[in-house]
Amino acid sequence: MPAKSKTKVIPRSSVAVEDYLERILELINTKGYARVVDIAQSLKISQASVTNMVQRMDADGLLKYERYRGMVLTASGEALAKSITRRHSILTEFFRLFGLDEELIYLDVEGMEHHISPPTLNAIESLTAQLRKQPALLARVKQ
Repeated sequence: MPAKSKTKVIPRSSVAVEDYLERILELINTKGYARVVDIAQSLKISQASVTNMVQRMDADGLLKYERYRGMVLTASGEALAKSITRRHSILTEFFRLFGLDEELIYLDVEGMEHHISPPTLNAIESLTAQLRKQPALLARVKQ
């Protein structure tokens, strides 16, 4: 068993909440708004399930939801959504360096992005930057 790290691990929201926030931010950025029906279609789940989660997220202060109108992210909801999107982007960029199949990357990142710690993510981001700057090193690593 590894020695305990002195790095403080910050608890995260649930995987489901993170998926919703990521999707809501994506919809707002592409369409200008997010509605229950759009989220349901995007996540391939029922509108009733989306409504329940959105109401919970409203109560938790992550968004403001008005029935039949849609929703907007609060400042804390938007910050969390942007953090989730950043994790997704960093991991995707890292795996693309190795020429992996896009569908495989998507599936792996969807599983990993919710469980990776900030220090590990920072290490992957730094490694990605170094590999981009040193194509010869990247070529050796890919072998």
